[in-house]
Amino acid sequence: MTPAALQWLERFDGHLASERRLATLTRRHYRRDLDALVQWCDQQGFAAWDELHGSHIRQFVADGHRRGLSGRSLQRRLAALRTFFGYLVREGELRQDPAAAIPAPKAGRRLPRTLDVDAVARLLDGLDPGDDPLLLRDLALFELLYSCGLRLSEAAALDRGGLDLAEGVVRVTGKGAKTRLLPVGRRARERLAEWLRARATLAGAEEPALFVSRRGGRLSARSIEDRLARLAGQLLGEPIHPHMLRHSFASHLLESSGDLRAVQELLGHANIGTTQVYTHLDFQHLARVYDAAHPRARKRRDQS
Repeated sequence: MTPAALQWLERFDGHLASERRLATLTRRHYRRDLDALVQWCDQQGFAAWDELHGSHIRQFVADGHRRGLSGRSLQRRLAALRTFFGYLVREGELRQDPAAAIPAPKAGRRLPRTLDVDAVARLLDGLDPGDDPLLLRDLALFELLYSCGLRLSEAAALDRGGLDLAEGVVRVTGKGAKTRLLPVGRRARERLAEWLRARATLAGAEEPALFVSRRGGRLSARSIEDRLARLAGQLLGEPIHPHMLRHSFASHLLESSGDLRAVQELLGHANIGTTQVYTHLDFQHLARVYDAAHPRARKRRDQS
């Protein structure tokens, strides 16, 4: 691709940041998919965006499928292309989107992994932090992730000013820079109060971050992942990702309340269809109970 064509990638990233107000990680995913298209265009000898037609995009997707990309990955890649080409059409660089009529391959529905309530209790109550400020921080952070169903990026970006322990609420900035006010559970408030007392040994009053590292700066998302994986490996026998606490929060809350709309609001989902995945998890739980308890569903003990 020519330098002029590549310059549109930088302009598009600026559009995503300033107009769409997308998170850095989301923009990075867009760029990765577009870089794959640029590499493919270079191999095929295309130099400008207006040289691409629907048949070329279909071939690009087919090549990705042959290389083993999943249906979900190809769906994401096509979505990135459509957003980029739509931007080029808006800016007058293209007359039409060459990816508009390309159907996305079907992807199998993958249900999120969750912890059961007992496993969450073992994770969050399994260690006495004593006076260790880092362990006090970790337990407060993980309690908050589970109590509020936070995304990893949301937890890492929290500032002290967003937390009100007296009112028991936290203000979170989610996707699209949308803010939501979430209730904080009793156990999480207790852990956070302990952490805030210990935090002064690591960071000064000028540091806004709620969760800080050993050196006093904001704790990174990668560090949160590593700390949770280490703690879960010690207490549960396997590492877990912070998003599993978010999934567990949603599944347990829906199982208890049945209020899908409330769970949608708490999670910050723009579309209730995204939240509905947790109804499948709830059904799986009910199905297991049914199979174990119903007299016409149980396997008789004398059957092998």
